[in-house]
Amino acid sequence: MTETEDTKEVYPMRINKYLALKNYSTRRGADVLIEKKMVFINGKHAVLGDKVNADDKVTVRQPKRTYRYYAYNKPREVITHSPQGEEVDIKHAVDLDGVFPIGRLDKDSHGLIILTDDGRITDPLLNPESDHEKEYRVTVSYRLRPSFQEHMEKGVDIGDYVTKKCKVKILGEKTFVIVLSEGKKHQIRRMCAKLHTDVIDLERTRIMNIKLAKLPIGEYRAIDGKELQVLLMSLGISGE
Repeated sequence: MTETEDTKEVYPMRINKYLALKNYSTRRGADVLIEKKMVFINGKHAVLGDKVNADDKVTVRQPKRTYRYYAYNKPREVITHSPQGEEVDIKHAVDLDGVFPIGRLDKDSHGLIILTDDGRITDPLLNPESDHEKEYRVTVSYRLRPSFQEHMEKGVDIGDYVTKKCKVKILGEKTFVIVLSEGKKHQIRRMCAKLHTDVIDLERTRIMNIKLAKLPIGEYRAIDGKELQVLLMSLGISGE
């Protein structure tokens, strides 16, 4: 998919665009922060119209605020981002204002996704270099071959990429649990297809230390207390 001009990271970049892309605020909100002298570039107060380079250090000193974090059990057919036509996305499926999903879970899959208004966790959680674990329960159409676990765990050539090593636990003739530390598009479905079977059910049950557990489909719960502390610490973010 081609990036729009609003989503490209092309430097030098106007400071308000930079702050918007990094989920600190909208561009208009960024201008307000700059006017209030809350934005610094390399330790100096930013002014309206300033531009930043990729290696500049940008700091935003906002008043202390409370962020919200939720575990949501996404149903099938609910779109994570950018619904088309009559499709329903998470924004319209839950009664929470001002939060957004971190990452994606495709239309035909269901299970755990984190909703938050804290843009700071986006890159640490989704960065391909982060190696954060995500766990899925998968049911396939054909009986698993004896070599299935071995081939999945050592990595699968899915055409344009060889997947990283992963952990697989066989639960039954057609069901297994897989733990990945990466998230290529439709990765599990493509891995299974290469090993001669098709996914008929895919549920994400864990993201790092956050577990789906018995959360009903279509419902959400707050992530807080020790559970939240562990998540933020693992992402290198101080709780507020």
